[in-house]
Amino acid sequence: MLNVKNIMNLSIKPTLYQKGTAVMWTDPYISKQLLDVHINPALDLASRKMETIEKTVDWILNKAGKSNLNILDLGCGPGLYSQLLAKKGHHVTGVDFSENSIKYAKKIAKKNNLEIEYRCQNYLELEDLDKYDLILLIFMDFGVLVPDDRAVLLSNIYRALKPGGCFLFDVLNENLPGQKTVDKTWEISEKDFWREKPYLLLSDTFYYPENKVILSQYCVIDEDDCKTYRFWTHFFSHEDLTELLSKKDFGQIEFYENILSNSEICNGQSVTFCTVIKNT
Repeated sequence: MLNVKNIMNLSIKPTLYQKGTAVMWTDPYISKQLLDVHINPALDLASRKMETIEKTVDWILNKAGKSNLNILDLGCGPGLYSQLLAKKGHHVTGVDFSENSIKYAKKIAKKNNLEIEYRCQNYLELEDLDKYDLILLIFMDFGVLVPDDRAVLLSNIYRALKPGGCFLFDVLNENLPGQKTVDKTWEISEKDFWREKPYLLLSDTFYYPENKVILSQYCVIDEDDCKTYRFWTHFFSHEDLTELLSKKDFGQIEFYENILSNSEICNGQSVTFCTVIKNT
């Protein structure tokens, strides 16, 4: 039974990479709210604004410099990048483990007569082999993975790329703006993002400087249960990324800043784009 002591314990700093008790991406109710945020063109919360996405896709394809690419869009969400890439003549596969997002992406692709292959799958379970010219992981997904999962993903990506294929992703860098933590907050709602019934939300952040990671923690308490959602956000230097990628035998590592507009929440100075090549 939840009591005051239990609630007080929720404010204690968790051990590094301690898991939460729930996952929001696959929750039937929360994932619907996430989809609404994803497809809202005025917001850059669950995804970037459409104008930014369009400019980023143009930059990506300019870097690739080839036509008729076989592209894998990891964490594709509702297909915002996949659609633009397909419209420009590339064969695109989108992978995401949110069933709601994939259903929406398939609906939009069918509506627009776009031949995109969408798969509802956890990219940590990716088994493709020597298939893609370009693999994308956009909107700083790389930095939300704990180290063990990050290592699995890099192995999966290396295996899935054709020899000479490119992996392109973005991360937060050491110019991360603002405070590393914010004050504890609590919120009572009759119905909102986290639940379709009354709930209490306790929010907190914790900083682990030696690991360059920030934990955002959300404890959602309703009449039936208390669930804790934890999100780890890493930030990286060029040296950090070079060390990680070199261990997986990637080559030709290149870094790019100021790709995004400074009007973004995470802007061009604080976001690094990285490209690497699968050695032949």
